[in-house]
Amino acid sequence: MTAKLSEVNKSISLARLIPVLILYFVWGSTYLAIRIVVREGSGFPPFAAASSRFLAAGTLIIVWGVLAKRRMKPNRDELLTMALAGVLMLALGNGMVNWAEQRTDSGLAALLVAAVPIWTILIEAAQDRNLPSVLLAGSILVGFGGIALLAVPGMIQGEPAEVLSILALLLAGFTWALGSARQSRRPVSLDPIISSGYQMLFGGVGLILFSALNREPFPAPRTDAWLAWGYLVVFGSITAFTAYVIALKTLPIQLVMTYTYINPVIAVLLGWLILGETITWWTVGGTALVLLGVAGVFRERRRKS
Repeated sequence: MTAKLSEVNKSISLARLIPVLILYFVWGSTYLAIRIVVREGSGFPPFAAASSRFLAAGTLIIVWGVLAKRRMKPNRDELLTMALAGVLMLALGNGMVNWAEQRTDSGLAALLVAAVPIWTILIEAAQDRNLPSVLLAGSILVGFGGIALLAVPGMIQGEPAEVLSILALLLAGFTWALGSARQSRRPVSLDPIISSGYQMLFGGVGLILFSALNREPFPAPRTDAWLAWGYLVVFGSITAFTAYVIALKTLPIQLVMTYTYINPVIAVLLGWLILGETITWWTVGGTALVLLGVAGVFRERRRKS
């Protein structure tokens, strides 16, 4: 009887992990797709690319929700949570990644954003007014040391625009963590798929404003940019972002954030294989320290649990 219960619990756990597995592999490839969409000559300005992607995906999800007769009306607090999450994670977080990848390799972008769990633990510690343990403090320092190694070559040798791109990627990780922490602590009662649709619409509207303020030209994308944009809409947004919202609602945030282990590795390999992006010793050393710092953060969380 005990063995049977164990098997049932194991199967339930595996089923609940499906959204995280989607994040592992799909989001790792989106950095490559974004690079193709926004690189010079592609025809997609960065904020226009991101806004059109999220507005298209969000609209499709909302239309599906209406046709499927799902509950669509959030209360005031839920609306505020989804609006903040959409602006922080998609308009600011993903928008900055799109903007930065005009000049930055897709692999480096993924590695700098991989520090999201470190930002998350700092935000939660500030919210709970808890001082980090020695292990946690050491892990955070190691992680930021890895970020410094990754950023140094661009900071020293890069043009001012490249330096700004690196800073934008660090900001992207922080705002993504801020939006994730908000959702994790104030989950909405709507279907997670509907919630993700609303967040995409809020993020898309914010990105339209960024595009207008940046005076971006009207998009005239090439075929490869269109294909990459379509991949981002279907897989990066509808599939993976919805999986992320589901995971935040059904799993501990520290487990959800483990996707940051896998995404950089996949992004670096795809960037090297398809776009010929270079992998240097700075990349290897920085990657090792970032992942070591993230591992320390998760180990401390498990110890407390």
